[in-house]
Amino acid sequence: MPQMAPLNWLTLYIFFIMIFILFNCMNYFNFLYSIKSFKTKKSFIPTNWKW
Repeated sequence: MPQMAPLNWLTLYIFFIMIFILFNCMNYFNFLYSIKSFKTKKSFIPTNWKW
């Protein structure tokens, strides 16, 4: 029946929007950064200020 077509389009629109949001959330929260655990040495150079 053509009268039910808008309801069908609306449900398909909501369905695909929900899949799109779910896909984006999964990609955002499942991204793993590589942990860099190296220590940098701070070199202290003494300066003598002579005014």
